[in-house]
Amino acid sequence: MFQVDTKVPLKTSIAYGLPGIGAGYMYLLLNLYVMKFSTDVLLISPVVMGLIFSASRIWDAFSDPVAGYLSDRTTLKFGRRRTWIIISCIPISIAFFAVFSPPASMQGEDLDRWMIFAILGFYSAMTLFFVPHMALGAELSTNYHERTRLFGVRHIFYTVGSILALGSMHYLIQEEFRVNGNVRELASNLALWSVLITSLLIIYSVSRLKENPDYQDRVNKNPFKAFADVWKNPHAKILIIILFIENVGGAAIGVLTLYIAQYVVEAPTWAPLIILAYMLPSTLSVPLWIPLSRKFGKVNLWVFSLFLTGVSFGGIFLILFAPDVEVRLLIIFIGAFFAGIAAGCGGAIGPSIKGDVIDYDEYLTGERKEGSYFAALNFVYKSAYGVMLLLTGFALEYSGFIPNQDQTMEVKFVLTSLYGLLPLICYSIGAALLFYKFKLGEKEYEKIRKVLDKVD
Repeated sequence: MFQVDTKVPLKTSIAYGLPGIGAGYMYLLLNLYVMKFSTDVLLISPVVMGLIFSASRIWDAFSDPVAGYLSDRTTLKFGRRRTWIIISCIPISIAFFAVFSPPASMQGEDLDRWMIFAILGFYSAMTLFFVPHMALGAELSTNYHERTRLFGVRHIFYTVGSILALGSMHYLIQEEFRVNGNVRELASNLALWSVLITSLLIIYSVSRLKENPDYQDRVNKNPFKAFADVWKNPHAKILIIILFIENVGGAAIGVLTLYIAQYVVEAPTWAPLIILAYMLPSTLSVPLWIPLSRKFGKVNLWVFSLFLTGVSFGGIFLILFAPDVEVRLLIIFIGAFFAGIAAGCGGAIGPSIKGDVIDYDEYLTGERKEGSYFAALNFVYKSAYGVMLLLTGFALEYSGFIPNQDQTMEVKFVLTSLYGLLPLICYSIGAALLFYKFKLGEKEYEKIRKVLDKVD
């Protein structure tokens, strides 16, 4: 019998988390830099890029559910999760390299089309990795708190990859301002190295992990029924609403940091350090949150982290009224630091609670469909990000944004409102909903776990 309720060995946690280094690197570099790379280096219109990212989210309405359902239904001996994780290496590599390596001679509509297919391809390929990988994490342990530790290790590795991406962004930004700098060549070389290393990490991971054979072929053959069950699950329904609201605000942070650093703070080369001030406490605080979750409860701590994130970024709105660069930098560093501490909590506890919700579905239906659940939740995240990118593109275009120029106060106000006030509103609403509406705490979970263990 595959044991999932005992302590997960450290070597298993490390093997599970390692691919997060490559995934974190790619996702951060694409989410934070590709918008600026496209508008300021490739000279593509912000509206066009906003539409491209929104189109990718519409496409995710199909790709995420398909990836989740196929992962749940796969019955190969190699595993229903590991099979898709290893397959994802090839399309991830091709698409990520294409995003940062468009042909130098390509311009206008041809360049727009290239970026459409490259970005769509990257997000689709990453879905093939993320959905089965997150599902596998939920299967490796059913222990209420051990699951938090497992996802905490994954969050640490993911953030390490994100920090490495900051180093790459630092070089790319420096290259933008260097005389005769060649940003496109540097971006292409960095992309090539990243796809090679990420592929090796994925191959190592799947070679070291095992899956629970008892979970295979325990999902309804009707894909529409599987996803209908997600919405019928009362805890999942609340979680979906909360995650959408939260990620609308979070997407603004990801999209606009480089714009804020250059056009509002007026210190563009400090952007990687600002993000580092967020990433480091996000990583280092994880070991603190895990024992605190045992004492205060996972749900209560997640509520606190959402509220702290909103307040932290809401305070950054004050940079609009700061008299000089030094004060603006101080404000944004303080906000980033406290938001990073909160992110460490959400990165470990959020996926753990999602795993608890999936176990509740097994309690209701007798099925194991982690893929369908993480596909649905992943789509919520991407949809929120797409909505925010579309809004950002139009907001920049119609407020009078001009790349690589000093911006008007109207543009600065729009940027700062999207970066500070919107996350404050969204995260506050998410925290309130989670506190008042989400009812699957440790006591409730232990009750359903006892029933499930008897069945098993």
